[in-house]
Amino acid sequence: MKKLTILSSFIFIIFLNAKYLDNHSCSECHEKIYEEYETSAHSRGYFNNELHRKIANKADSNRYECATCHMPMADNLKDLINGKARPNKNNKTHTDAVSCYFCHTIAYVKKAHNHNINIKARQAKNFKPTIYGLLDNPEDSDKHSSNKNPLYKKIVCIGCHSHKLNDNNITIFRAMSNNQNSVRCIECHMPKVSGGVEKMDKRARGEHASHRFLGIHDKEFRKKGIDINATIKDKILEITLTNKMPHPLIIQPARAKFLKIVIERDNKVIWKNYKKSPSEDKKAYFAYSFKKDGRKIIIPATATEGSVHNLNAKESKILIYTIPILKKGDKIVISLYVQFAKSDCTKVINLSNKKLLKPELIKKLIVIKR
Repeated sequence: MKKLTILSSFIFIIFLNAKYLDNHSCSECHEKIYEEYETSAHSRGYFNNELHRKIANKADSNRYECATCHMPMADNLKDLINGKARPNKNNKTHTDAVSCYFCHTIAYVKKAHNHNINIKARQAKNFKPTIYGLLDNPEDSDKHSSNKNPLYKKIVCIGCHSHKLNDNNITIFRAMSNNQNSVRCIECHMPKVSGGVEKMDKRARGEHASHRFLGIHDKEFRKKGIDINATIKDKILEITLTNKMPHPLIIQPARAKFLKIVIERDNKVIWKNYKKSPSEDKKAYFAYSFKKDGRKIIIPATATEGSVHNLNAKESKILIYTIPILKKGDKIVISLYVQFAKSDCTKVINLSNKKLLKPELIKKLIVIKR
């Protein structure tokens, strides 16, 4: 029995010390994919995402629990999570954020109540690591072996992009329902683009899945997820918002999405849906809100209550407003915006990147009275 225990420990150490392929080493062969990845949110982590870093530090100045998804290849992941270590800018497994190696060595995703868990493929020391993906008959290289894994079509995204509950069982992030898989995620966020997966393109593959991971930061992409329609009858303005996406309109607790509605006559504003802050119009302001023991808080890590005003997957909502009687030529401008760091965030963190606080247009509808 003692021999078996020693052997098991030895095997664990072998797998634990497997070689890590950093992002830059991937770029030697996968130049185009690396360039795409470098523009994506996956490449932004603790050291180059100010909002994430400051929220994480505010949530807990000792433990970096976010490392599970935001620094998943850290060679001291457990120590980061339990507070025995802090992020180190000189450690490549820290600065690589959600690295190429991480995503391509997930062997299984375990569904759990608080958050899902990515189970890594065990890689043996002194052997080339094996990289997983969706290609049929992928090529090996001098750096790694390659295998096709059906996981990458069905559930790979749900390891991090499904849900997160805090220690008080309060949902602080939800992107997917329990019955969803990764198929639609990949179709929308990783569309096929021209070019092979390798610089040399040995097999002359004509296309690959984009690794830009298109999302809310892309101006053209974000227009596709929402439809805005409006009808006017006397003093009633009826706006229909339709979420065409397979996930909710609002996912991240730091963000807000809202409507700005302005009626102009002779280039002068005669009516707005709010005076100063978009949150005044509660039915058109989509965001999470949290409380701790009955008091409002901004950072949800310790929340004991939580709620979200949302537009769920494939859901439509009708918003009704009483407006002035319109005259010919009057213009109604209905704009949907995203604010990457909602205004409340400034009450608890100081952001040097003020662009995060500036609303960015998602989609606009202009209606002119004929």
